[in-house]
Amino acid sequence: MALVHPGRLLPKLLGVLRRRQREFARSLVHGARCRKTRIVLPVGLQLSAVAFAQTGLTSTPPVAPQIVDIRSGNLHLKAYFWKPAGQGPFPAILFNHGSGDNDPQHTAGRTMADAASYLAPAFLKHRYALLYLCRRGQGLSADQGPFTQDLLKHAQAKGADARNELQDQLLTGSQLDDALAGLRFLKSAPDIDPKRIAIVGHSFGGMLTLLSGDRDISIRAEVAFAAGANSWHASQQLRDRILAAIGKTAAPIMLLYAANDYDLMPARDISGELNRLHRSHLLKIYPAIGKTSDDGHNLLYLGISVWEADVFQFLDDNLKR
Repeated sequence: MALVHPGRLLPKLLGVLRRRQREFARSLVHGARCRKTRIVLPVGLQLSAVAFAQTGLTSTPPVAPQIVDIRSGNLHLKAYFWKPAGQGPFPAILFNHGSGDNDPQHTAGRTMADAASYLAPAFLKHRYALLYLCRRGQGLSADQGPFTQDLLKHAQAKGADARNELQDQLLTGSQLDDALAGLRFLKSAPDIDPKRIAIVGHSFGGMLTLLSGDRDISIRAEVAFAAGANSWHASQQLRDRILAAIGKTAAPIMLLYAANDYDLMPARDISGELNRLHRSHLLKIYPAIGKTSDDGHNLLYLGISVWEADVFQFLDDNLKR
């Protein structure tokens, strides 16, 4: 039997683990037409999937990003910007983060800087530039406006209707303006191919992603993680806005949820409307991840190894071919 040098054993084992994890994940996910199918992993495997994802084995740490200035009206927003090594022009991704955590510097349980740096390696590995824009009131742009969560909490004190009305105004007004400003920046950035730009968003940012398609027809693809999962049931106005926007969107849409997210109704409603309109889209509902609905809602960060192959296949199909 051939002996393996100890220094080479760990990389070989990690390579096997990565392949097995991807094969297992692909065997469990399903597309938009496999409706209402719910696959739940045993708890031990759920926790193993989270632990595997959190090791960061999918890619190597990125180089330090550029910090770039982006004009949105009279505001000067800041963003973390990475480009792959080598010669461009590169396809590029605008990332829309969520509405924030308990303070302007956190999102999904981590600092904005950590969140951006955690996602960047996967995009760079697949040869995509990544613009992680800090919208007004958050992260690097905290001094450019009020924090979204503070605004929503203040409105909530006046009642659920007031909160829903404000959320709708933010999604279709100032926050969407910032996202579109990020798109304009990418189109004129050096080494970026302006004809190969997609949007990826999480939670509140997933809804911004879905609302962008009828405002910019140049978008090549949209990928929305957990869009509407913690607010869909509460606002008919929100549901109407999203469904109207996707009806005017030419770009293919990918929707991703974990089975234990807060609510899977937006997945079914949005996918159902896209089916009715015969629009190109893909729905993935992955097995439960972690122990709580909050863990499920953060599939983006906790399950990179689970969704990586599917998301980049979708992006490659729509941006590289």
